[in-house]
Amino acid sequence: MPAAQLQRLFSSDDHADLTQDQVKRHLHPKHHDSYDAAVAQVEAELRGRNNVEVNRRWREQQNLEQAQTKGFGGNERHPAFGRAGHTDPVERLKDMDTDGVEASSSYCEVSAFRYLYLVKDGAAEATRAFNTALAEFASVDPKRLIVSYQIPIHDIDLAVNEVRWAAANGCKSLQLPVFPTELGLPDYWDSRYDPLWSAIQDADLPVCLHIGLKLSMEDLARRDPTPQRAIFTSMVPMSAAEALGMWILTGILERHPHLRVVFVEPGIGWVTWWLTTADDMAARQGYEFPSLKHAPSDYFHRNVYLTFIDEPNVVRQAHECLGIHNVMWSSDYPHPVSSWPNSRPTVERIFADVSEEDRDLVCYANAARVWNI
Repeated sequence: MPAAQLQRLFSSDDHADLTQDQVKRHLHPKHHDSYDAAVAQVEAELRGRNNVEVNRRWREQQNLEQAQTKGFGGNERHPAFGRAGHTDPVERLKDMDTDGVEASSSYCEVSAFRYLYLVKDGAAEATRAFNTALAEFASVDPKRLIVSYQIPIHDIDLAVNEVRWAAANGCKSLQLPVFPTELGLPDYWDSRYDPLWSAIQDADLPVCLHIGLKLSMEDLARRDPTPQRAIFTSMVPMSAAEALGMWILTGILERHPHLRVVFVEPGIGWVTWWLTTADDMAARQGYEFPSLKHAPSDYFHRNVYLTFIDEPNVVRQAHECLGIHNVMWSSDYPHPVSSWPNSRPTVERIFADVSEEDRDLVCYANAARVWNI
């Protein structure tokens, strides 16, 4: 493609990291002790989920040298590792320029909705402080840097108020937990969430569901003997099938037809199979979905979007099943799989022999539409 026609790139999944001190700068000191206690509680729970002993036994039986288990994301041999742009928005913009990326939708490394509801004194204030810190990151260039404000879901009135505040203050994206049951709450089809879905529809903001640690797979995480839990990690994207089914097959999108739901980093290959199977269950196998008026794939094509990083046959699967308007490219900066600083050659390879129209939809226009750019 000639220089004058360089493909616009909008990365639909990147990452930013916040420190707790950055959050607490926006939180009244009287809430700090309660905030710190909630963070410490969740961190202690997560530290207990490791595979150190099984990795030691596996190495012993395979006659491998014993080594420290790095855990999730322990790969430090990739170009994006340790980049200042992970935490510094000015440096992030420089790295985007290096990579030829025009805009980026970023998700915080900290899953705050795992602990914000545990803040016994000041949960609402802590939520606002966290999202204000995220907004501060994006404020350097809000047209290029999009962050997803995190919405805790234990208190629906609090969640609705946070959505309305976010929308009134320039927020372009919301992040919710993928699996509410991990937080001891009902699945999203439950009517308790209806005021939240209505508020999000009114705000015209996307609901982003980023894959991550799935605690119900904890047993596999502990049994996986590989140093960085590769068996478990490769299963995590496919676990999003549970959430996808809850959103599509239970009638949420029938009742709230204007929601935009983005599944972030699940990939697309397995979703083609899932969507074909769901339609077949409804049309041929006799499965009943009484809350649906249309085929499952109709709701997917109208309401759901997927991000991917580097997969073959994306456009073919989009045209055959997923929808060319429903898939979005991402760099996943600065994680090990990230295409940085080679996103342009990566895109050229993925989209070789693809029309300019389709390439622009997947690499830029779909994301621009989802995030109202």
